[in-house]
Amino acid sequence: MNLKDRLTIELHADGRHGIVRVDRVPLACKLVDLPCILESLKTVDKKTFYKTADVCQMLVCTLDGDLYPPLEEPTGATDSKSKKKDKDKDKKFIWNHGITCPLKNTRKRRFRKTAKKKYIESPDVEKEVKRLLSTDSEAVSVRWEVIAEDETKEADNNLSLSNLDSSPGVSGHKSHGSSAPRDELREIFNDISSSSEDEEDEGDRHEDEDLNIVDTEDDMVGQLNEKLNESDGGRDENDRNNQIVMEYQVQINSVKAKLQETRARKKQQEDLIMKVENQALKVRITQATLCPSITSDFLLQQLASLQEQLDSLIEK
Repeated sequence: MNLKDRLTIELHADGRHGIVRVDRVPLACKLVDLPCILESLKTVDKKTFYKTADVCQMLVCTLDGDLYPPLEEPTGATDSKSKKKDKDKDKKFIWNHGITCPLKNTRKRRFRKTAKKKYIESPDVEKEVKRLLSTDSEAVSVRWEVIAEDETKEADNNLSLSNLDSSPGVSGHKSHGSSAPRDELREIFNDISSSSEDEEDEGDRHEDEDLNIVDTEDDMVGQLNEKLNESDGGRDENDRNNQIVMEYQVQINSVKAKLQETRARKKQQEDLIMKVENQALKVRITQATLCPSITSDFLLQQLASLQEQLDSLIEK
């Protein structure tokens, strides 16, 4: 009697359960999925091996199992509960072990867990969009733009806040008085905006001009000190001293003018802050007004230094 007469395999309609008969002895079997694909090899001389098949499933037979398990009717619903139920059902047919003893529980010990993709439901997205729109309505001004991939930074520099009222992504401004304070407030808001590098460069333009005064004044003081140390035999010493004194006075007048301009701009910004009702925007504008204060301190120190050097020169 050959193997075909001794062994028969019969699978049920679900494709996972069946009956295996060995020498007419029925065994309940279950088709399970192996942790990975195995290669089946065959040899004749115990030296050379030939691959015969790829094995990915295995029949597990038991004597005390149910030969005819009840069939589960498939549900037509596609809700989350039914999907979870089907997933738990598939886990019943996952085999955690290999076909050898060292590979026991290999699915948990050897294989890395796959990351689950998290999808955001559309109602949550709509709720978030409504929240953002309600937040935008509380702001003084809102602007949005669609940036293409091939758009360069030169195109971004051409955007100006003067077109806010005609832009399709701009909400209405709250009235805080006349149009002039709103324009000035819009300019300050542009200075503290961090949405792009171009807007930051435009907002920091006044700051760079004020901070460059310190370097310019240091260079002029160095040049004047060099003139004091030079020994020019062809010019009278009194005339040379008078010329240096005049240059010092010119520099002092220039620093005073810059200081007055900085203080005026600082006072203008403080007046605009008092008119803003949005607390978050008021804090951001207050932080932006720190630059004129720092520049004013630098100018005061520079003015005191120039005045001290001029007094020492006059005493000589």
